Amino acid sequence: MSKPIKTPKTTAEHTLFAVFEEDVAAAVASLTPVQAAYLSLKAFTGKAGALVIVPDETGVKAWLGLGPRAAYTPMTFRGLPSQLPKGTWTLIYDKTLDSHAIHVAWGLGAYAFTRYKSAAASGEVRLNDAHLSEAERMSIAIEVRVHSLARDLVNTPANDMGPADIEAAARQIAQTHNADMSVIYGDDLLKENYPAVHAVGRAAGSDHQPCFIEISWKPAGGDETLPVIVLIGKGVAFDTGGLNIKGGSGMGLMKKDMGGAAHALALADWVMTTQLPVRLHVLIPAVENAISGNAFRPGDIIASRAGLSIEIGNTDAEGRLILADALARASELAPALTLDFATLTGAARVALGPEVIPFYTDDEDVARRLEVAAIAQYDPLWRMPLWKGYDPALDSDIADLRNDPAGWAQGGSVTAALFLQRFAPKTGAWVHFDIYAWNPRGRAGWPVGAEAQTLRAVYQLLKSY
Repeated sequence: MSKPIKTPKTTAEHTLFAVFEEDVAAAVASLTPVQAAYLSLKAFTGKAGALVIVPDETGVKAWLGLGPRAAYTPMTFRGLPSQLPKGTWTLIYDKTLDSHAIHVAWGLGAYAFTRYKSAAASGEVRLNDAHLSEAERMSIAIEVRVHSLARDLVNTPANDMGPADIEAAARQIAQTHNADMSVIYGDDLLKENYPAVHAVGRAAGSDHQPCFIEISWKPAGGDETLPVIVLIGKGVAFDTGGLNIKGGSGMGLMKKDMGGAAHALALADWVMTTQLPVRLHVLIPAVENAISGNAFRPGDIIASRAGLSIEIGNTDAEGRLILADALARASELAPALTLDFATLTGAARVALGPEVIPFYTDDEDVARRLEVAAIAQYDPLWRMPLWKGYDPALDSDIADLRNDPAGWAQGGSVTAALFLQRFAPKTGAWVHFDIYAWNPRGRAGWPVGAEAQTLRAVYQLLKSY
């Protein structure tokens, strides 16, 4: 049953009233005649995201519509930091709502990428958290920080986020948590049997040489009985398309092609900060898909760590090649769960757009748990099929498989996942996320630029392990 919100007595300078559509009439009845008339003038009905700033003799008051109760999402609060006047706001709302989720949404909406701004905006729009416990405030701060980390990494252009910079970001995280980290560089990738990573990245030159990053961690006092969790992130610092070069418009966002690595590192930071009882391995193949005289070519046959030969039909299908070596490495760790994150295909966007992330797995239990977590965390995911009918599209006449599936299969995101499945660990569950990591449409709380996707849902899955 809807509970009408009554205006409390408060001395806060900034007060925000959040109201469901069903409660607007009762809430307006408790206002002064002037305030009620103003809301009426603004045609405030409680529609989700509707915001009215009301003049008041004691300070600033604002009214936020939450929409119908049945369709409520705390992400409505994400738009407020960029719309409200600066200062600290006290929120008056239905206390049956999840305060943690509201504060997280507010924190996500307050994000701004200012690294290259000569002058950052002064002041901020804060949400009063005095009613929260110290543990609650810490949990919210961690959650917002790791999302900001992923977005910072993706937003940074390739001249400052090459393979070596991805390594530096990984090293900082590892050192913060006393984790072990190893890196294999350049031609040593061939000696250590990462031939696909080397093939994709070798054309970038010595200043941007490819590397394979591995972080290993377990909590203090953790032993070998803890489950092994492997996080893999596609770290293509910039993707020209290689010799199958992209057009200018296609290259415009390719600084974000390391979004998978950014997500894996941010999630690892979250796991280690909160000391989840797992043995964690993070695998990041970091490359730049460049063009030079030694670039890999269409028609080449390259080796992989798994021992499978791959015919190159298109050098712009490079992400699955470096992930193949990473998945083969994951297999050697006997994981209970392997998760890979990659800005892999445009076909995923054609299927589900930029905001809903497809995932692939053949483990029914993990699929159900992810679907529940996605709904609970307001972190949209959608399971896509590993449709075996398209498997023959990966067949090659002269190699074990090809990196560009035959055109008859059409489902580019599905066939990319089927390619990765050939290399995925046979122990435990494997899940592939074909993320976008970007907001193409700017709006309050979602500026054009990097977006962290899947992290909240996946973290809930990891907690259950």
